[in-house]
Amino acid sequence: MIIQLATALISGIIFGIGLIVSGMFNPAKVLGFLDIAGQWDPSLIFVMAGAISIGFFAFRMAKKRGKTWLATPLYLPDNNAIDVRLILGSVLFGMGWGVAGICPGPALVLAGSGYTEGIIFVMAMLAGMAIFEQLEKRRAMRR
Repeated sequence: MIIQLATALISGIIFGIGLIVSGMFNPAKVLGFLDIAGQWDPSLIFVMAGAISIGFFAFRMAKKRGKTWLATPLYLPDNNAIDVRLILGSVLFGMGWGVAGICPGPALVLAGSGYTEGIIFVMAMLAGMAIFEQLEKRRAMRR
């Protein structure tokens, strides 16, 4: 248990440092990347390309293994359906990212650094997750 917690902590620290080094934690930089009709900043394309390429191979390798390197169960998504829920969720996520210039990972870095914007975003994110959970419970009860 201690090894898993230490590994999670170290992974989170590395992820946070990567967000800081890449500039992904800076809402102005993210909004500059999303502003393709104005003062577009394409530098985050390299961050995304790196993340996608590493993730692609990491998920392929993980799927073959079936367990983590610490021999704990590996839970990978098995739903490949593109449905209304996925599309609406993607649109909501994209709108939030476009309005705030923040997504969940960078929000945690900002909140942990004491930035008000990050703290507000994390509180809103948690509220959204709670609302979703309640809606899912209602949906399950109707079935």
